[in-house]
Amino acid sequence: MADSAGSAATAPQVVPENGVRDVRLLKSTDDDYCGVVVEMDEPMDSATFVPILRASISHWRQLGKKTVWIKLPTHLACLIEPLVKEGFWYHHAEPKYLMLVYWIPETPNDIPANATHRVCVGGFIMNEKQEILVVREKGGPFWLTGVWKFPTGAVDQGEDICAAAVREVKEETGIDTEFVEVLAFSQTLKSYFTKSELFILCMLRPLSFDIQVQEQEIEDAQWMPFEEYAAQPFNKKHEFVKQMNEVCWAKTGGHYSGFSPVPSSSCFSNRKGSMFLNAGGLKRCNSF
Repeated sequence: MADSAGSAATAPQVVPENGVRDVRLLKSTDDDYCGVVVEMDEPMDSATFVPILRASISHWRQLGKKTVWIKLPTHLACLIEPLVKEGFWYHHAEPKYLMLVYWIPETPNDIPANATHRVCVGGFIMNEKQEILVVREKGGPFWLTGVWKFPTGAVDQGEDICAAAVREVKEETGIDTEFVEVLAFSQTLKSYFTKSELFILCMLRPLSFDIQVQEQEIEDAQWMPFEEYAAQPFNKKHEFVKQMNEVCWAKTGGHYSGFSPVPSSSCFSNRKGSMFLNAGGLKRCNSF
């Protein structure tokens, strides 16, 4: 979605229409892609709203704008129908708002789709006895198999991948850990309401060892010898789990290098993030 952190629109809030009467404009901010973002908040009925919306779109068209994003909070749900009738469509929804979008030019739109993937993490944690931390879930597909598995979970919105892995392990088992590196990641297409899933396997170092099971989601947790974990029939049967286990075993033997986070930021903003790379391999390369 286009970034809504642009500058405030400089257009006046009252403009003449047909030289007869004044019509308000919706307050908006410019985004970085020749569009505007409107964050609705003022209570308004559809009879009042539609003329203001039409005048605003006409004004934005004159300014050469392409996209109109309207962020509609739940208390203004009554405006969904008139917006759709005016040509807006749903882009995405969050618990407290619905985002609708409109394309002004008479050309095919180039508006990016809503997020195409959700991101999940799994934690590979091994102690000095070469035992790994595993859990047995109370629900879901893994519960039906009875298999012991790595702690896993979804990354929260705006959450760092490293922090998510540490958090999930702590929530499910009570074990404190620190992030080491990303070992591998996989992609599963159309796995969650038509969205694809990225699963990121992270290696974590244990900082505590006494397990405290989260009883809401987890049936049991334990430290288990790696060989016993890998020998489970389920793990031998499924190629994805076999590949994941091979990566983990190779890492414990010093035969595999994963990806470590290096702080970075966006090219066009101050938003912080990380680039994950093989730092050891990079050092062996000649600099340029």
